[in-house]
Amino acid sequence: MQLNQHRTRKILFVGLFTLLASLSLYAQQSWLIGPFKRPANANPIIAPLQDSTFNDPILKAPAHWEALHTFNPAAIVRNGKVYLLYRAEDDSGAMEIGGHTSRLGLAFSDDGLHFTRMPAPVFFPDEESQKSREWPGGVEDPRIVEAPDGTYVLTYTQWNRVTYSVGIATSTDLIHWTKHGPAFFGAEGGKYDTLKYKSAGIVTQEKDGRLIATKINAKFWMYWGEGTIHLAASADLIHWTPVEDAQGNPLELVKPRAGHFDSGFPETGPPPVLTKAGIVMIYNGKNDPANGDKTMGPNAYAAGEALFDPNDPAKLIEQTGAPVLKPEEPGEKTGQYAAGTTFAEGLVRFKDRGYLYYGCADSRVAVVETEK
Repeated sequence: MQLNQHRTRKILFVGLFTLLASLSLYAQQSWLIGPFKRPANANPIIAPLQDSTFNDPILKAPAHWEALHTFNPAAIVRNGKVYLLYRAEDDSGAMEIGGHTSRLGLAFSDDGLHFTRMPAPVFFPDEESQKSREWPGGVEDPRIVEAPDGTYVLTYTQWNRVTYSVGIATSTDLIHWTKHGPAFFGAEGGKYDTLKYKSAGIVTQEKDGRLIATKINAKFWMYWGEGTIHLAASADLIHWTPVEDAQGNPLELVKPRAGHFDSGFPETGPPPVLTKAGIVMIYNGKNDPANGDKTMGPNAYAAGEALFDPNDPAKLIEQTGAPVLKPEEPGEKTGQYAAGTTFAEGLVRFKDRGYLYYGCADSRVAVVETEK
């Protein structure tokens, strides 16, 4: 009996300490988006479906396109609803990370928590110009923004199981898409044509309850990269040029930090938001097993936030020392990536709340929300 009481007191103490630490974090850093909480009885909001099939245009046969895993979603508000473009892996290929074919499914919601899914993927490898870059690995890890003219701009990973790059695609309805190829193709005379790069979020600003791509100093800006976070600029949201340092290398903005959740490496999260305080970027960090945050598991992914100067997207002002979202629930620690993952990629403002959508252990989609 005494042992059970001791355990109960210990659990309550740990929970109270975590809550106070979280509140202290947000009190000290008023620029942060959040704090976030997990809505009751909502997660996972999207999980694999064994019976979903569609006729694949390359295979020319039915594919179980979301049979194994559904994760890493992009999010956008359209016509009073939240739409998610989520990564779905089929049951083909080797049973290992990156060994299946990924396609993007579309789901929509009236409340940001409960979603209706389209029966077939809306974005996938096809018999067109990008096939050599996207087959057989597929299209992965989307981020989405709305352009000032209402067009939707998608950044995603093109993966052919040999190399990868950030692809750009556009749509007016989230269903029919035009692919424009790699973001950096042709930049600086072709200097980046063979570069391996992924994870790209375009800077936005809230207007009429929607996050719209915005210009700073007459340019659009995109944070990109895994390992180190870099910066790129564009005049049209389609053709991008990396910002370089004095040596002609991509400028390094956010780097791994020993003893922190991003000690292994940082990676760009959902599209950053320009606020009165500056550009707020939610990003994902991988915890280094030997040199990381000892309160987290080795190789676990958690999300933190960084603040950049509102007039200079290359000037980092501040970062969170602790994550604002980390693997805690069983579903965030069990699945394809058992080390634990809360991988944030979708952020919206909807009905006076913020909703952050993320992948759980490379297997399911979940959400956290802010207070009103």
